[in-house]
Amino acid sequence: MLLTSAVGVQAAVVINTPPGGPIPIGSDRECFFDTYLLDCTKTTAELKVHQPVLQETVLVHDKPWEGDGCNYHNLFFDDQFHGVDGTYEKGTYRMYYLGWQMPSKEPNAKPEKGIVACYMESPDGIHWVRPNLGLLEFEGSKDNNIVMDGTTIFQIGNFMVFRDDNPACAPEARYKGIARDKEGLRCFPSTDGIHFTAGDYITSKGDFDSLNVVFWDARAGLYRGYIRKAHGQSMPNPLDEGIRDVRYIESKDFKTWTDPVQLVFEDGEDIPLYTNNVEPYFRAPQILIGTPTRYINRYQWSNSFEELGGKEHRKLRMELETRFATVITDCAFMSSRDGKIFHRFNEAFIRPEPENGLNWLYGDCYPNRSFAVTPSKVPGAPDELSFYLPGYCWMVDPVQLIRYSIRMDGFASLHSGGTEAMAVTKPFTFTGSELHINFATSARGYVYVTLIDADGHRYPSCETFGNAIDRKVLFDDAEAVSKLAGKPVYLEFRMMDADVYSMQFR
Repeated sequence: MLLTSAVGVQAAVVINTPPGGPIPIGSDRECFFDTYLLDCTKTTAELKVHQPVLQETVLVHDKPWEGDGCNYHNLFFDDQFHGVDGTYEKGTYRMYYLGWQMPSKEPNAKPEKGIVACYMESPDGIHWVRPNLGLLEFEGSKDNNIVMDGTTIFQIGNFMVFRDDNPACAPEARYKGIARDKEGLRCFPSTDGIHFTAGDYITSKGDFDSLNVVFWDARAGLYRGYIRKAHGQSMPNPLDEGIRDVRYIESKDFKTWTDPVQLVFEDGEDIPLYTNNVEPYFRAPQILIGTPTRYINRYQWSNSFEELGGKEHRKLRMELETRFATVITDCAFMSSRDGKIFHRFNEAFIRPEPENGLNWLYGDCYPNRSFAVTPSKVPGAPDELSFYLPGYCWMVDPVQLIRYSIRMDGFASLHSGGTEAMAVTKPFTFTGSELHINFATSARGYVYVTLIDADGHRYPSCETFGNAIDRKVLFDDAEAVSKLAGKPVYLEFRMMDADVYSMQFR
């Protein structure tokens, strides 16, 4: 049985460097999420995706308007907003999500309710509060955190919000909600991220039944959008609606948008994707990253389903629709330099957790969009990136919002195992007088860095070992970095039992 709903293969694509000479990286942090900076013909180190660490449940969606279908969480940090009650001095993490109860054949199932869009906030990304907004009525009361419901939009199947930092943006549209409405994808502008009104349609050319993403890309000077659609016909099931994919649109003014084009992946494999979660990585905004959900349909009940945890729940979902039992989801990691061509790791970024009877189902591994900077539980350790997955979906009981964490820049790395490996860059220019790396080695492992100028002169570093998100590289020639600033150079990593996540000249 096929592992995916398609075996179609696109032509493999290589992300090329800009023509006309060395890559100008300036003082940008360069993360090793792709091969953009690497000379792959000389590199023996591998690019490796890393899995995040499960932490704890930060909130249970147990309010009457929430339920076991709460999903499509998306957040951003707003340094201009200090919470609904004004209590968060340093700014607020603002999260939006859907509240609803899934259809179910479970004997103790709760009745379905209309889907609502909800809001919550946090000062630190760990402690979350659902403020009573008093905007919309639910079962006779406005004592809730609902910002959109069936009276404000035709059909809430998704709701994403971003702060528009385009200098030309009007104050009354500083915050923009994005959701599917009757005629397509629509904008719902807001002055405060709480009170939304119906605005203009963005595009009607899509399916939109996922978390559609729109944002202002300051470096590119344009709005980017990523929407859900499908193409082709899935085999071996000719009745399936096609291979789920992600389409790209853009606009200079948020009024005129390009026609959607399907994303292209370097690996050429046509893997069905549901969500996308694309955004500029805040520590290296020249790189767009995404954590898409992979939609894997096995189509038929097999012996493995007999042994997979939660069989009884799965068979009840099958009574509603076969794919509700035969689809399993996980999460990948991808990145792009131009917003259209993506490097995607084929190994999962997030796998479903060990079987507990309430997971390994359609709805697992739907991470929220964006990240919070949170303190490590280890005293003295650097801050981490946190994000959140709705756990135990479609199991009658309320969804648990579960926090995961990963090191800064830690999605992927240049990796060497127990034998020495090399990584060599393409020629580039930089600005700065120091080189810093985010890296980790074993006690036995090491990293050596060598700068090589256009004439082949080599400037080696001292041995570097340890585990730090920001370590200055010490060169034998203390002035090497300063002398080479602005000139074409190569960089060579010689490493063993080590990971290099990112580098930055400054």
